[in-house]
Amino acid sequence: MDKKQLNKLTPEEERVIVHMGTEAPFRNEYENNFKTGTYICKRCNAILFRSEDKFDAHCGWPSFDDAVKGAVKMTPDPDGERTAVECTNCGAHLGHVFIGERLTKKNARYCMNSISMRFIPKGAEKDGK
Repeated sequence: MDKKQLNKLTPEEERVIVHMGTEAPFRNEYENNFKTGTYICKRCNAILFRSEDKFDAHCGWPSFDDAVKGAVKMTPDPDGERTAVECTNCGAHLGHVFIGERLTKKNARYCMNSISMRFIPKGAEKDGK
């Protein structure tokens, strides 16, 4: 992807998105957002998650049990313990995925950093607001 097409990031966004950081739990923008809409990548605006796949995992970060098909890729985390989730389009670090916790029927928890995404309310998709 052409770097000119990427959105400008704040230093904190860059720490999480580019350098695989993690934002603080229970103090992020989308943990308790259950409005209808779409979550897009903060770095490149690619569609990542839909609100109907979001659930309250009580973990401190927004959680989804599914991603938009082809929107994310999983890679081993440098810590050797977890599986990182990245935007397929631009490689932005989004968070981690946990399989087998039995929290939903899909048996997956995409535990995402709010700072890595932007929420677009239903009906505002065309405006990008």
